[in-house]
Amino acid sequence: MDWQLLGLSFITVFLAEIGDKSQLAAIALGGSQKSTRAVFLGSVTALLLATFLGVLAGGGVAHLFPTRILKAIAAIGFAMMAVRLLWHSPVEDCTTDLAADLVTDVTDVTDNFTNN
Repeated sequence: MDWQLLGLSFITVFLAEIGDKSQLAAIALGGSQKSTRAVFLGSVTALLLATFLGVLAGGGVAHLFPTRILKAIAAIGFAMMAVRLLWHSPVEDCTTDLAADLVTDVTDVTDNFTNN
């Protein structure tokens, strides 16, 4: 096992996920539902699956393109996101409480699921 790569992966993903939409959704669900354990297990399972699919996709793409091209594509993608964030502030356009909307949507889905 490459412990340095393990640590780098952990730190990178951990820092990227702090304040992410998935964390905000988990906070909103955890605060509004009775079973925080279910919210935790659901969130962990979803993040594990998303990460697993990302690693599989990354491994597949790594066989198709050289490392230098993949790094260039990633750098261009991040640069495009940075430029978009500079010119378009989502905070200014936000007119509703997204976390409350998410909780309402999830509650509606679970209510419909349990009633049927």
